[in-house]
Amino acid sequence: MNNPVCDLRSLEVVATNLKRRYTGVTSTVAALLPVQAKRLRIAALGPALPAHWPRTSWTSLLLHGWSRPAGRPCRLWHARRNNEMLAGWLLRDVLRMPFKLVFTSAAQRDHTRWTKFLISRMDAVIATSPESGAFLRVPHVVNLHGIDTTIYRPSVNRAADWAASGLPGRHGIGIFGRVRAQKGTDRFVEAMLQLLPRYPDFTAVIVGAITPDQREFAAGLQAKVAQAGLTHRILFLGERPSDEVHQWLQRVTLTVSPQRWEGFGLVPAESMASGTPVVATRAGAAAHLIREGETGFLVGIDDMVALTDRIEELLRDPARAEAMGQAGRAHVVAHFSIEREAAGIERVYRQLWGEPETAVRATATGDAR
Repeated sequence: MNNPVCDLRSLEVVATNLKRRYTGVTSTVAALLPVQAKRLRIAALGPALPAHWPRTSWTSLLLHGWSRPAGRPCRLWHARRNNEMLAGWLLRDVLRMPFKLVFTSAAQRDHTRWTKFLISRMDAVIATSPESGAFLRVPHVVNLHGIDTTIYRPSVNRAADWAASGLPGRHGIGIFGRVRAQKGTDRFVEAMLQLLPRYPDFTAVIVGAITPDQREFAAGLQAKVAQAGLTHRILFLGERPSDEVHQWLQRVTLTVSPQRWEGFGLVPAESMASGTPVVATRAGAAAHLIREGETGFLVGIDDMVALTDRIEELLRDPARAEAMGQAGRAHVVAHFSIEREAAGIERVYRQLWGEPETAVRATATGDAR
């Protein structure tokens, strides 16, 4: 279903997505928009947006950007990238449009001087984890990402779904994300080369894009797999449509997230919401998402021995993996829903609109508006 382009005058929030390539930021906007649109007059702005997104246009912005939304002292501009912060700053401070600027930061690293300057111009800043907040030098609130648990949900019959994939074995083990050293794809392959010969019921899948700059890296991994004679059991599936990724998260018995570094990292939460346990390094927000020994395992970022050992614990006992997956689903539903994330963002919005604290607190329970 296509949503018509919204007239800016009807909007109180503009959610920016000023990048053509689909990224984790795009995924965040896509998950939040339908939930936020139930309570707010919000639309996205950017190039090549999906037709089903509520969206507005640059033409409408330039024609009506000086208007104020009905019932609000200003319109909000929500940025998640440097170019989006820059655009909002120019609209507010150069063109004098009545915007207030919100920035969400996920990066767990020291920001460049340019980024620090842009962040200093924001009216409100949200950090997606305490770790990302530690690199901010401005007041901020921490609001962890959430997952749409109606999209990411367990398989009705995991064994049948795996069999339907046509791949060998009775169980799958997967890594999800772009193929690169940062995501730890090489570590996953190394662990599989050690473990799969001892566990013939398992097949490994690598689901994620190989970008041009990573072709040599991926070719090296594929050569190692071929040399070990495991090309039929360690498969590079490439980038898949989002609905297929959901299916693979349901099919596999175990997900591995061996990142060397990460801004937030949604895969552990997506996997647990799909009823699948996770073995992950302590990168990004994994330590906040995974309950050690209950919904998965956490290992040191550079501890390859522990990573392999923890994976083997669950390859050895698929029934235990299944129980951990069920616990993970319950944990995500209780603590990391997309509705909870949207409510936290809305509280920031309402504070910028100067609403009384009682109205701001009410967004947590859905009582406002």
